Amino acid sequence: MTAESSDQYSHGPVPGNVTMAGWRVALIVASFSIGQPDFLNGAHNALALGLPGAVAAAFLGALALCIGCCFTAVVSVRTRLSTYLLVQRSFGRYGAVVINIVIALIHYGAFGMNASFVGEALGEAALVNGVSPHFALFVILGSLVSVTATIIGIRALDRLSLIVVPVLAAIFIAVAVIAVQRHGLVVTPSAHPPVPMRFGIAVTTIIGAYMLAVATMPDLSRYIRTERGAVVSMALSFPIATPLMMTTAALPALATGETSVAKLIVALGLGTPLLFVLALPMLTVNAANLYSSGLALSTTFPKIRRWMFTVLGAVIGTGFALAGILDYFIPFLVFLGLIIPPIAAIYVIDSFTLFRGVDPAESIRTLPPIRWEALGVWIGSLAVIQIVPTERFTLTTVPALDATIIAAVGYLLVLKLKARRGASATMAAADA
Repeated sequence: MTAESSDQYSHGPVPGNVTMAGWRVALIVASFSIGQPDFLNGAHNALALGLPGAVAAAFLGALALCIGCCFTAVVSVRTRLSTYLLVQRSFGRYGAVVINIVIALIHYGAFGMNASFVGEALGEAALVNGVSPHFALFVILGSLVSVTATIIGIRALDRLSLIVVPVLAAIFIAVAVIAVQRHGLVVTPSAHPPVPMRFGIAVTTIIGAYMLAVATMPDLSRYIRTERGAVVSMALSFPIATPLMMTTAALPALATGETSVAKLIVALGLGTPLLFVLALPMLTVNAANLYSSGLALSTTFPKIRRWMFTVLGAVIGTGFALAGILDYFIPFLVFLGLIIPPIAAIYVIDSFTLFRGVDPAESIRTLPPIRWEALGVWIGSLAVIQIVPTERFTLTTVPALDATIIAAVGYLLVLKLKARRGASATMAAADA
């Protein structure tokens, strides 16, 4: 699929003749779970909770992600619509502008995080070889590669994932095995973890790390041929890749106290080439960030070509990286776990209720300016989570799940009340 064809599909359903097998999308999604951010997340969770707690948090988070992905993927296969068309028909034309800009900015923030990891890996490689590290230069070069992959199209992500995923998995396993062999197996948490956290927050960081992928899954999964293929592909991605990745990160982190996989590779003497391989998945994920943010903004501003937003996103994301966004890694993940799930919950509920049985092309043809019930529930759920301290009130002890439940229940109640008012108005008009 070329960039030109993806521009066409960003404004309507994907035709059936350009679909692909679900396992290919599963590989792309699995590659999102295998990288430096995931290692850092697993390392922090392990140092705070210990090995049993970190593994349990990973399994619970992966289960929640899988369930969410199944819903968003099935909706996309039924409709063949992108995330941002689904958002537009749920929130209205102008309501979706707010959502799409927020999501695009989050993509840019994620791009900055990943670009920072690329700079760190290549910087460590330079140090090992006696070369002065140029973090800014490495970040910019990595960003250029991601821009190129995005403009070529989603097939480039597919090809890169086929190469990167197994190689990177082997590297992480080697780091874990060698670290445990040299330093022993440690399962207890650190007495002074870099980021202290309770179990619910650890689960939220895992959900938050991938929740943007869950909410924007339709951008990839709308190309899957069948609903069954969509569900199977989701079951083969997060539930397998995430717990394995978190466990693989936890073992060397607990054994050495180090959270950076790039520094571990250097300390364990595993060689410079591995540092270059380490940077590859970040390029894959950043290409996906640019792809989805471009879809968001090209749908919002259809007169502007998507490649322009791709370049803009790379510039802004690179700026975030150079400004030090990596210093706010864990807070950023928690933020994502709170702000994104309600959006996905709302458009999934609409797909199974308001737009059930409606032709996808017709469902986006005539849209209201703003659907206040959707926008209001989204803002309201965020307000409740932010205002009410989790120490006083929590539904699940996991803030990300609380935000999702509050938004879903609240939105269903609003739809039910609206339906009752409509029915009452119809009966009153009939009596008159």
